Amino acid sequence: MLPNAESLIGKPVPQVTFKARPDNQWRDITSDELFKGKKVVVFALPGAYTPTCSTSHLPRYNELAPLLRRNGVDDIICISVNDAFVMNEWKGGQEAENITMIPDGNGDFTAGMGLLVDKRALGFGQRSWRYSMLVKDGIIDRIFIEPDKEGDPFEVSDADTMLRHINPQATPPEPVVVFSKPGCPHCARAKAVLKARGIVFTDISQDHKITASVLRAVSGQMTWPQVFVGGTLIGNADAVEAHFAAPDAPAAKAEA
Repeated sequence: MLPNAESLIGKPVPQVTFKARPDNQWRDITSDELFKGKKVVVFALPGAYTPTCSTSHLPRYNELAPLLRRNGVDDIICISVNDAFVMNEWKGGQEAENITMIPDGNGDFTAGMGLLVDKRALGFGQRSWRYSMLVKDGIIDRIFIEPDKEGDPFEVSDADTMLRHINPQATPPEPVVVFSKPGCPHCARAKAVLKARGIVFTDISQDHKITASVLRAVSGQMTWPQVFVGGTLIGNADAVEAHFAAPDAPAAKAEA
């Protein structure tokens, strides 16, 4: 039986010590280190590399992390009952540089939340139920627990729901895609503009079989880079600089 969300609001997070490997060095990280004196968003999920976790839950939190921080959040933490090696490799593969990965390998934190569930039927052992929460100075301010039903429901613990709770007026940024070429100085310049504004983007490099003919088919252009925002072609590095310098640029609005 999963706990009722309302019963957890106002309670402190479990006091545990996580066995983590930041910078590939073993280090004990306590709950106080993560939460004390901070406003933190946590999202917990059944397992690294699993479908919903990899295609939706983690990527969207990584995408919205800069906007969450601009709305007063100090850190965005992903917790899963996985070991530190798995969590680090998953973060690298997902390019989730905006997320703090915390391995709850023994399930101590998850059990303390009352959200450790039996997934032995899938060969997973004990895992976390999917949820998200806003923690202020170690106290649970709001928690969204997925409904207790078959499968892997993903209805309320998503990043957009959390953002709406924190700031209903916040406008999520449009997705940004950069078609780039290794060693291209103009590509580097365009990506630098995006990074300087804290804009999360997907870099589709020529290394991924994106040839000049593919680029022309997609954008109508043959020069690198070509940048899209929300499905709209912005263009090359000069166009990107001009677009994001404009006060009414869609991505600029997302910072409000």
